[in-house]
Amino acid sequence: MAEPGFWDDNDTAQKVIDENNANKAAYDSFQELADEVEELVVMEEMIAEEPDDEMHQELEERLGLLEEKMQSYELSMLLDEPYDHNNAILELHPGAGGTESQDWGSMLLRMYTRWGEQHGYTVETLDYQAGDEAGIKSVTLLFKGYNAYGYLKSEKGVHRLVRISPFDSAKRRHTSFCSCDVMPELDANIDIEVNPDDIRVDVYRASGAGGQHINKTSSAVRITHIPTGIVVASQAQRSQFQNRDTAMGMLKAKLYQLEIEKQEQEAAALRGEQLEIGWGSQIRSYVFHPYSMVKDHRTNFETGNVQAVMDGDLDGFIDAYLKLKLNRQA
Repeated sequence: MAEPGFWDDNDTAQKVIDENNANKAAYDSFQELADEVEELVVMEEMIAEEPDDEMHQELEERLGLLEEKMQSYELSMLLDEPYDHNNAILELHPGAGGTESQDWGSMLLRMYTRWGEQHGYTVETLDYQAGDEAGIKSVTLLFKGYNAYGYLKSEKGVHRLVRISPFDSAKRRHTSFCSCDVMPELDANIDIEVNPDDIRVDVYRASGAGGQHINKTSSAVRITHIPTGIVVASQAQRSQFQNRDTAMGMLKAKLYQLEIEKQEQEAAALRGEQLEIGWGSQIRSYVFHPYSMVKDHRTNFETGNVQAVMDGDLDGFIDAYLKLKLNRQA
């Protein structure tokens, strides 16, 4: 940081600072865990020599807290793939079912926003399409912070909800689906070639919050990549040019993701496995009725505390997924 020219490129400088802070945090956390283990070993030896019920209870409580800290530390150490440390772009697209599915999409939007805020990430809305009566038609979020993509990549797939519909006067049980796509935000120095002849660019008036300006100008941008059918959109910025840059970044991230999935499929085929990583793969069920349960179909991790999950408590699911992925690679 003291070198001449370090601050000439703010984005690059910030990445160096973030990486340094992350490395320092990992080192400090390891030292704290090591010190705690040493203290508890001494405490256990003291209890063995001279039994003490009060000290024994304190030991058990501290062991429980230590286990939680170790699990959190282990989780962060599992993120070692090329773009795990990057920001994450997350898209939600409700399935067929109208208001019911669009409401489910808004519930997932709240869940992921809560998760991001609880973990210290800045959550920005890049594109938002409101539902006809309630909920959303689609939304694109940007999670800014270290390891955002590494954690959120576990959420890619179809999320299924079973509940008594608040929109059904007969109070019948409904099943709704919403697909979630997650990509790393790519650095400017990562070159993904996009042929200008392969894209169609449309501009339109943005919708949603943003004051008078957002409704007066056609500043929102939608880009369609004709060979793959990928569609991306941005309306978060005031300028059409800024939105175009944002949308192009999203398109490049999607094209990169397609290539990674192709490589994973080829590697799985060599191992004789069948990976379900496409949009059609149902990864998790959220059951509100007739019982309460959230279950991940890839890892079989489940919990009965549905409300905690909907309030952003996803760490158990993320931890189980990362460990499964690690075992596959072993």
